[in-house]
Amino acid sequence: MRNIIIPLVMAALVLVSGCDALRSLAGKPTSSDIEKKKASIEASLKAAHAARIDSLRRIEQALADSAAIVDSIRLSGSTILNPSSMGGGVASKLDYRYYIVIGSFSNEANAEALLSRAGEAGYIGRIIEFGNGFKGVGLSQTDHIERAYAALRALKAEPFCPQDAWILVNE
Repeated sequence: MRNIIIPLVMAALVLVSGCDALRSLAGKPTSSDIEKKKASIEASLKAAHAARIDSLRRIEQALADSAAIVDSIRLSGSTILNPSSMGGGVASKLDYRYYIVIGSFSNEANAEALLSRAGEAGYIGRIIEFGNGFKGVGLSQTDHIERAYAALRALKAEPFCPQDAWILVNE
């Protein structure tokens, strides 16, 4: 008889108070605990999704801005070239993605003279060796196309800078 009483008491508890009473007695999470955890997980998933969407929007905006800058450069009559258009790659290692090239010479002394004139005007630059043997004078190095375009416009206003200065894209 004693073997029947315990299951009957358990069945009565389940009928009167539901499974949560037994789960609570057993130290297991109740249905309200499970619902809270589910809501917490859903909230964190929504937050992570919103963060990814925001990140994608920022990337899309940056791409749109870059495309607009490239269009502005082309409309201004300026040029963007990569090293392959100069007869091959760049022989010297470049640390930045964009350089404003204000001259390209077969004679290194001419390149150094122009670099010196730019230095006297406060610009820091370097000689860039192209695969075709020419030496370019690169100024205003940057990793951002917006800054490169602004530097190109500023440099074209300098007396030492020829109007056919162009942007080198180090790819």
